Amino acid sequence: MQVWPGQAYPLGATYDGAGTNFAVFSEAAERIELCLLHEDGSETAVELRESDGFVRHAYLPGVMPGQRYGFRAHGPYDPGRGLRCNSAKLLLDPYAKAVSGQVEWGEAVYGYRFGRPEKRNDMDSAPHMMTSVVVNPYFDWGDDRPPRTDYHRTVIYEAHVKGLTMLHPALPQDVRGTYAGLAHPAVLEHLTELGVTAIELMPVHQFVNDHRLVDGGLANYWGYNTIGFFAPHNAYASWGDRGQQVLEFKSAVRALHEAGIEVILDVVYNHTAEGNHLGPTLSFRGLDNASYYRLADDPRYYMDTTGTGNSLLMRSPHVLQLIMDSLRYWVTEMHVDGFRFDLAATLARQFHEVDRLSSFFDLVQQDPVVSQVKLIAEPWDVGEGGYQVGNFPPLWTEWNGKFRDTVRDLWRGEPATLAEFGSRLTGSSDLYQGDGRRPIASVNFVTCHDGFTLRDLVSYNEKHNEANGEQNQDGESHNRSWNCGVEGETDDPEVLELRERQMRNFIATLMLSQGVPMLGHGDEFARTQHGNNNAYCQDNELSWVHWPHPGDPGHDLARRMLAFTRSLTRLRRDHPVFRRRRFFHGRPAQGTHDDLSDIAWFTPEGQEMRECDWQVAYAKSLTVFLNGNAISEPGPRGERIVDDSFLLMFNAHEGPLDFAVPPDHGRLWRLVVDTARPDGVTSDGPTAGPGDRLTLTGRSLAVWRRPA
Repeated sequence: MQVWPGQAYPLGATYDGAGTNFAVFSEAAERIELCLLHEDGSETAVELRESDGFVRHAYLPGVMPGQRYGFRAHGPYDPGRGLRCNSAKLLLDPYAKAVSGQVEWGEAVYGYRFGRPEKRNDMDSAPHMMTSVVVNPYFDWGDDRPPRTDYHRTVIYEAHVKGLTMLHPALPQDVRGTYAGLAHPAVLEHLTELGVTAIELMPVHQFVNDHRLVDGGLANYWGYNTIGFFAPHNAYASWGDRGQQVLEFKSAVRALHEAGIEVILDVVYNHTAEGNHLGPTLSFRGLDNASYYRLADDPRYYMDTTGTGNSLLMRSPHVLQLIMDSLRYWVTEMHVDGFRFDLAATLARQFHEVDRLSSFFDLVQQDPVVSQVKLIAEPWDVGEGGYQVGNFPPLWTEWNGKFRDTVRDLWRGEPATLAEFGSRLTGSSDLYQGDGRRPIASVNFVTCHDGFTLRDLVSYNEKHNEANGEQNQDGESHNRSWNCGVEGETDDPEVLELRERQMRNFIATLMLSQGVPMLGHGDEFARTQHGNNNAYCQDNELSWVHWPHPGDPGHDLARRMLAFTRSLTRLRRDHPVFRRRRFFHGRPAQGTHDDLSDIAWFTPEGQEMRECDWQVAYAKSLTVFLNGNAISEPGPRGERIVDDSFLLMFNAHEGPLDFAVPPDHGRLWRLVVDTARPDGVTSDGPTAGPGDRLTLTGRSLAVWRRPA
């Protein structure tokens, strides 16, 4: 076999049409072997003799796409000094573009002997390891163009590749649960009719099914256990895992773009699947443990702000390069449109505290590729001072956990919620305006993958996670949920009617709020997980989306919820007053003849809210006037935007309440949304004028429109 010197950049395996360049970083290893794996289980070892800046490299003519490979790191094994090289362990390439197979759990994939963690384990892990794959980078993207949907026009749909498609009746069996299933016309049609403009995919980076879960007959369904930051997860591929998963993923992105839907990836750069000091040796640990991970004062152990056993070392230039290279790869080569960063506070821990001036944010800010896509932070982690909602730099948007909590509290009847609800409804200016951000910085959500589904939020007071095998000790215990009087399933018609009304309240509040709304997959069908609020290990029908079938027990409910959700996304799409680019000013817009302010707040009696009214602990109702003739920001071509005006009436009290139409804000209003109705919406609703008194059912909201 010919071995040429090759290049130190780019890292990973790079096929150029005639052969492949291999490059891998390790400062800890004394020498690195590239192992080419053959179908009979044998391997050919090639020492990477060239080294530049601790990057070992070689070019092998004739090595083609589909070739499986791994690395072996020869060097010191001294956990007391943070060194864990072990040439008996076949290691994944941190830059692998594709991964084949799965880990076969057993003692061989660990660096120590079971029962004797201080003793080095020299069992060969190769027969039990997943392997890196050389991929063909060439793909015909045709005329693919990113939709580049403006943030204020964006509606995000959080979805799981397998969970969304596994039970879809229109999909052939061989593409269910795969990237190809995601791109199926039936799925695309559903997303477009729902009004979705972006799909946020739960982790599709190559991840590992935890040893503990596999032993318990479970699986890491959510995928927050990454081992390959460049490779699409191979279990979601229907075409094969020798590089075909890359082509299949690209094809799915192309199809989603053709439907006008952006692709946002939920990415996990805060930790890896190798766990704590008792975890397996799969890649980073064996190559250069101390360069990749945050080690404790005793370097045998790991600092952990993620709750997973380890945290990546965010002050390491090689970790930062890995993350930035990965982000750029997914944008430039895979054509994705943005990222949602899991436990993003950990990425800001250059040292110990969360620091918005950390190197990671500097790198993202100046990067000409990454800075131009959607960047969404999950603004917390489990470390000290980890809750950072509102504290990310101006380039970023955030999952607004305070929106979720406040909206849940209002509709379940918690006292002293009204003032904060007003802030969340209008884009959370208290969190984002001070550093120059706008309402779009707030990604609003009521439910997501982590916690109750929308239906379970109104059906359970307590979590029911017994199926997870952890004695119901896992998952959040304070859910801000309310079961409407009965825990779990019931046939009580009054309870069922109230639950459905509450679901409509949540969907309507989400779509009527300033910011960027995010729906959880299946909530438009009233999906249930039967009270499991931590279904991370349930890769089965408990977590998969049940698409409604005529004759199913929940079909009528699913049909009504779907129709209502579509109507509210359409209302938001058609009316820019619900998706303003700038915060409200509380005064009339300049350059118009309208002397009404852009927003006004009223008590149910129709009187303008005073400061003391906001502080009344028992107050749970109000009317909001949105002036479509006072939108201060111009349109994309500098034109003035004029929209209809709206009255939003919220009654979160238990019983019915009379609302007076405010005077001097419009002569004729027509009802367009009433969550007390089974269908929730109307095109020919009743009309009302100034001073008219309207009765709202307890725990309901109504939307009245005044034409421009």
